[in-house]
Amino acid sequence: MGIISFIKGVGAKLHGASEDKPAAPEVLKQEIAKQGLPADKVDVAVAGSTVTITGKTASTEEAEKIALTVGNSVGVSQVANNIIVEKPAPEARMYTVQKGDNLSKIAEAMYGKGKANEYHRIFNANKPMLKSADLIYPGQVLRIPPLA
Repeated sequence: MGIISFIKGVGAKLHGASEDKPAAPEVLKQEIAKQGLPADKVDVAVAGSTVTITGKTASTEEAEKIALTVGNSVGVSQVANNIIVEKPAPEARMYTVQKGDNLSKIAEAMYGKGKANEYHRIFNANKPMLKSADLIYPGQVLRIPPLA
């Protein structure tokens, strides 16, 4: 799946993490499980500000959500997503939220003029990490699924 870049000082403040270092692998796995994702099927390793995830998941979507859950936490600058997917699908694009963004604006930018109402696709693609379409923050990385 590759390497995804994140902003180290932005994201969930997990126990033991700081802008200088991510949380411990066990804490990151707990966060994966807390999001309802299969933490028991992946291994997490931390080296500096890079987190490497290996293991297996059922879908590309699950693998991407696991990487985003880990990456959108303080102290992480990169996630090496080496998860093997049982049923591969086209990978989603990733988007880093900018100041002044909202999901409608992002949908219009990513899907094209007149597609602002497709914001719900982005919201649903990032559940359970996103609890509300109004609660995004600059520096957060979101999955942008293809239009079907």
